[in-house]
Amino acid sequence: MIGFAVLISCTSEKQKYHKISADEYMDKVKAGWIGQMVGVGFGGPTEFRWKGEIIPESGLPVWEPGMVNQFHQDDIYVEMTFLRTLEQYGFDVSIRQAGIDFANSQYELWHANKAGRDNLRKGIAPPASGHPAYNSHADDIDYQIEADYAGLISPGMPNQAIQLGEKFGRLMNYGDGLYGGQFVAGMYSEAFFENDMEKIVRAGLKCIPEGSQYWECISDILKWHKENPDNWEKTWNLVNEKYQLNPEYRKFSCSEPGDPFNIDAKINGAYIVMGLLYGNGDIKKTISISTRCGQDSDCNPANSGGILFTTIGFKNIPDEYKSALDDTTKFSYTNYNFSELINVCSKLVRDGVSRNGGKIETGEDGKEYFLIPVEVPVPGVLEQCWHPGPVGDDIHFTNNEMDQIKNSSGE
Repeated sequence: MIGFAVLISCTSEKQKYHKISADEYMDKVKAGWIGQMVGVGFGGPTEFRWKGEIIPESGLPVWEPGMVNQFHQDDIYVEMTFLRTLEQYGFDVSIRQAGIDFANSQYELWHANKAGRDNLRKGIAPPASGHPAYNSHADDIDYQIEADYAGLISPGMPNQAIQLGEKFGRLMNYGDGLYGGQFVAGMYSEAFFENDMEKIVRAGLKCIPEGSQYWECISDILKWHKENPDNWEKTWNLVNEKYQLNPEYRKFSCSEPGDPFNIDAKINGAYIVMGLLYGNGDIKKTISISTRCGQDSDCNPANSGGILFTTIGFKNIPDEYKSALDDTTKFSYTNYNFSELINVCSKLVRDGVSRNGGKIETGEDGKEYFLIPVEVPVPGVLEQCWHPGPVGDDIHFTNNEMDQIKNSSGE
């Protein structure tokens, strides 16, 4: 495996802590963002061109160093809206303010994101904006695409990553659509301290409710990988049979079960995990497999690439993936260039460590260290889009809140 993550635990009053230097955190968070950019840059030309079929090797692009500069990809910049909200208002920001900020975004959106933002602009407040009663795309991939930020600012803090999903993921998703994002964020959280891909996947799985179809899907991948450790295409066929062709696992798909197009979070989450497990820590293999699985074949390698690169760290990334990085151009629709993005993450992680009972100390070497309490993930309550719980009360924005939405539809 290329690179490795370090896990240092210490004990104080029987509380175990993860320990990571501020420098190492910066090195890994920088790598995590680059991994996303590499993955989406590599998979971009293939997105939804192969649906329900494996992409042939001849369909893959040839990597060029300049492909890392993905400043105009919605797979990257949408999640920066959530970072900006956290930067401005802190972790205690209300879900309604998060919804107002998302409603005011200017970029084009699709599927659950679009339906959720349309709801917000019409005055349907979150979490109703992502509830199946109002959002027919609630099981789509959207928050899964965008959840990287939550794990990257939550090293060793899976419950913070879960709660960020409860705040930002519910703007547009519900049930498995939400769990996909919490799962991805949980894997990132673990990737700062672990480089065994199976352990990282299992850590993410602990962040979502057992009994959900998403949990079942990822459990299947772990099982099928053990049965077919050297044959990812056989596992792909098992995934396709169950999660593509079986209508029981497309109960809330925005496309008909017979439609080869499938933007459901589950099957695309499976393709993320297949890249991680069968890639065995190799960058090219990981990203290629997540891409070759098809469907949303730029988003999936962005997730698997980001998680893998986080374990590797910036210093250990081969030059072909970082030498051409432009750290001055701003990402579309954001206030951030690459350097500013990393600085925002640095600020937020410090707040997160303190809020979650951690410590920031100076070591004998003069360097800063984060001591982060080891915790057991606490998933949310089980819910599924085809049998949702009640929407709840107070589902509409107030007049004052609507006055803050510049793109209000007035409906």
